[in-house]
Amino acid sequence: MPSFSDQLRSEAQPLWDRIFRHPFLLEASEGRLPVEKFRYYLLQDFHYLETFARTVAIALGKAPDSESVEALAKRVLTPIERPLHRQLLALVEITPEEAAIAQPAPTNLAYGNHMLATAHQHGLGPTAAALLPCPWTYHHLGDVLGRIAHPIYGPWSEFYLQGALEHSVQAWRGFVDEAGAQASAAEREAMRRAFLTSSRYELLFWDMAYKMEQWPG
Repeated sequence: MPSFSDQLRSEAQPLWDRIFRHPFLLEASEGRLPVEKFRYYLLQDFHYLETFARTVAIALGKAPDSESVEALAKRVLTPIERPLHRQLLALVEITPEEAAIAQPAPTNLAYGNHMLATAHQHGLGPTAAALLPCPWTYHHLGDVLGRIAHPIYGPWSEFYLQGALEHSVQAWRGFVDEAGAQASAAEREAMRRAFLTSSRYELLFWDMAYKMEQWPG
C-alpha cells in the first residue's frame, strides 16, 4: 500500500507537472532566463527560507517525543541551501545587506503565512505536510534543469543534481507518514489540505518570480 506521502504526491502530481514545465525553469535550463528574473527569485527565496525555518521551529515545540525533537532540531540547525544562496547572491552581485532588506512579494508573504498559520493552528502532522512540497519538488530540480553551461544557472542546477536535499525529503516524508498513520480522518484531511495548498504555492512562487511580482503602488 502506498505511504501517505506517496498518496499526497499522487494527488498533487498535476500541479507538480506544471511546476516542472514552468517557463522559469525551462528558460533557465536553456541558459536564456533573464538574469534580473533570477536575481528577483533569489531575493524572494532568501526570505522564504527564513520563514521555512521559523515554521520548523514552531513545529519543534509540538514534537510528540524526544526522538522527534532531535530529528526536527536537525531541520532547524542545518540550513542546507544557505551556502548555495551566498554563492549565487555573490554571482548576481547582491550583498547580504541588500538581501536582508528586500521585502517579500505578495505571493511569498502569503505562502509564508500559510506555513506559519498551519504550524500555529495544528500539530506536527499538518505542519510537516505544509513544509514537505518545497524540498520534495526542489529535490527534482536537478533532473528538470540538467547540467547547464551557464555561470549562474550551472552552479544552481548542480546543487540539486548532487542530491543535496535527499536527506531533507526523507526526514519530512517520515514525519508525514508517521503522523498520517496515527491520525484521525480529520487530521489526515488537514494534512492533505496543507500539502496541496503548499504545492499550489510552489507553482505560484515560480509564477511570481517569472513575472517579478510587485506590490500595488
